[in-house]
Formats: sequence, C-alpha cells, structure tokens
Amino acid sequence: MLKMTKKLFTEREIQILSNNLYVKSVSQKGITYTEEFKHIFIEENEKGKLPRNIFEECGFDIDMIGMKRVMSSGSRWRAAYRKNGVLG
Repeated sequence: MLKMTKKLFTEREIQILSNNLYVKSVSQKGITYTEEFKHIFIEENEKGKLPRNIFEECGFDIDMIGMKRVMSSGSRWRAAYRKNGVLG
C-alpha cells in the first residue's frame, strides 16, 4: 500500500513563506498562519470567494504550499467558525 508523503518545505521556501505578512511561523513541515489571515479567509470565503483565490490574493504561491494544505486549513477554520462563531 502506498502512503502519501506530506510535502516538506525547503530552506528557500521557508524563507519565502516567513516573509509573508500572514505567516506567524513556518517549519519544514507546516505553516502557522496569523489570526488576521484566518479572519480574512473566513470573511472572503463567506462572500463566496474560493480558498485558492484567497490564499493567492494574500501572497501565497499555491504551487509551493499545495492545494491540500489550502483545503485542509480552510476546512479546519470554517469548522471552528461554525462551532464557536470564532476561529480556533
């Protein structure tokens, strides 16, 4: 059985992502986004904007971070927003 490996960021990608104003921290394995970005995401998504477009408009390179990460982050934030009315 094949197991999908999670994309690891290179040092160069970590440096690029660290320079994004909406990134709180980044490691080889993942990105921690700012609360501001999560709020922007929810607001724009509620208006009907697609997750990919929101990330791109906020300076993220989708080829670098991957659509899977975009979709899973969006799902997590929407679920937290629906459950608590705030972002988790």
